[in-house]
Amino acid sequence: MKIVLVGGSGFLGQFVVRAFADMGHECLVLTRSPVRARQFALARNTRLVSADVYSVQQLSERFSGADAVISMAGILNEKGFGGKGFRRVHVELLEGILQACRNARVQRLLHVSALNAGRGESHYLRSKGEAEELLHAAEDVQVTIFQPSVIFGPGDGFFNRFAGLLRLAPVLPLACPASRLQPVYAADVARVMAMAVGDSALVGRTLQLGGPRDYALIELVRWTAATLGLSRMVVPLPDAAARAQAAAMDFVPGKPFSTDNYLSLQLDNVAPENAIFDFGFAPGTIENIVPEYLGQSARQQRLAIQRQQAGR
Repeated sequence: MKIVLVGGSGFLGQFVVRAFADMGHECLVLTRSPVRARQFALARNTRLVSADVYSVQQLSERFSGADAVISMAGILNEKGFGGKGFRRVHVELLEGILQACRNARVQRLLHVSALNAGRGESHYLRSKGEAEELLHAAEDVQVTIFQPSVIFGPGDGFFNRFAGLLRLAPVLPLACPASRLQPVYAADVARVMAMAVGDSALVGRTLQLGGPRDYALIELVRWTAATLGLSRMVVPLPDAAARAQAAAMDFVPGKPFSTDNYLSLQLDNVAPENAIFDFGFAPGTIENIVPEYLGQSARQQRLAIQRQQAGR
């Protein structure tokens, strides 16, 4: 198949491209900056295509002749406040993708959403839910929605971020320590997506994707410290202090943590119906995979992914 990916130049996209390429599909990765997406330079059966993904006309042109489109653009934090940034990426962009699919007569669409989409009070989850409502209403497009828990793998923004914090701080105050997460391996998410694209039985389905078990956030952070061989004190914050920490971090450049993240963590991020097992393989575990890359630099992790994509 000819597959076009929107939002595919990020962390998860590297794994998705490899999974589709391994099945012999041709992948077109749309990006506003081919230079910044240079990690795909060695990927098999893959081309980087410059495009303004907010232009329906450009999307329609790039979708021409495609067998399927993958929508996977997303952000964890917005630059401003009030949800406009989330809505632009998660809802308005998807509206354009749907229209471009109709213009180019592409019927198959895979969409990466999130567990708890449409629930809770965070703008992140609300905008994800609004996007799913658009997809459910699109009766002329064959849609499959994927709802992963927190995704891990080389280059991830979860274990790598906590590893960086733990290296710097002998004491780490942790907000929402009891929140439960079910980390899922990026390659497993990608593999399920590649297997699902040609499966008509999955049209109209929403697949929840999590790893083999769930953990409290504080368990994961303490495990990360132990894996790095660091003796660190991880201090669970009470709710009032966690909310105050999030409010203060709202104004830190890059928003490493935010009020919206705090609100998302009020809901356990677990997959009660883990669809990975429906595809006949056991999901990867953090214990077997994370230690292999956690001590590597960001550059080493990128090079490792590039070698895998090139089949080396």
